Amino acid sequence: MDIGVFQGDNRHGNAVEIAQHAESLGFESYWAPDHTIMPAEYSVPYPGGTDESPEPDYLWQMPDPLVVLSTVAGATEKIKLGTGVLLVPERNAILTAKQIATLDQSSGGRFLFGIGAGWNPEECTILGGDFEHRWTHVKENVKVMKALWTEHAPEFHGKYNDFPPIRCYPQPTQDPYPPVLLGAINNPRSLKRVAEWGDGWLPLVQSPEEFKEGVEQIKGFCSDINRDPSELDFTVFEILNQWKSKDAIKQMSAAGANRVVLWLNGVGTDELKSELDELAAIAL
Repeated sequence: MDIGVFQGDNRHGNAVEIAQHAESLGFESYWAPDHTIMPAEYSVPYPGGTDESPEPDYLWQMPDPLVVLSTVAGATEKIKLGTGVLLVPERNAILTAKQIATLDQSSGGRFLFGIGAGWNPEECTILGGDFEHRWTHVKENVKVMKALWTEHAPEFHGKYNDFPPIRCYPQPTQDPYPPVLLGAINNPRSLKRVAEWGDGWLPLVQSPEEFKEGVEQIKGFCSDINRDPSELDFTVFEILNQWKSKDAIKQMSAAGANRVVLWLNGVGTDELKSELDELAAIAL
């Protein structure tokens, strides 16, 4: 079982020092969040909010995850670097392909491409995404990226991307490209996407039972299309300290997870390092 850490609020804790300390303790991966903007007013409440605290301040103050992870890559040697998750409809596919390939190459093939479609209609629309069809937009953008990562001069003619033969280098170090992990909820349509064109599942779930049910459904969809489910990465993200015990991690492993990502709660570099020390004693 691999154990990663997610620094959701990376405004006040030095990401490089946190990732270095996590690496020295033996954590497998370091993950960064993504919100390029947050509209001052929006129509859909933050899914993780409460009546008392509708949205955390860090939600609209996040550094860019690809820049953060590039900085971390240059200061570490082996810890993997993940996006948790990159909001694909809100980014230009060609530019994102180049940024990710550069990050993967400069890190020696350590990037984990966690992706999502977003929950905020106004945010998505302002940044050029098709919110009503956001997973269709995700699928096409990822298809463009895969073509750029594996072909010398691909061309593409789709709904959201249309270009003649172009050359976009470098290509990623990982063969054929970094794993594309879908941050999808546990419903049949989402899980079918994982089986059909993803490289893994990266959900937030309420229980090991819910995760196990999703893994089994994905494996069933793989069987339908003659895909080997052992090719897939099954990672689970933490919500509100769910998995911070040896027993919980053991349960997630039994449910089919090969990686658990623990959410860091501390604020400030020293506090976060101490938290990592405590988590290492529990999880590693």
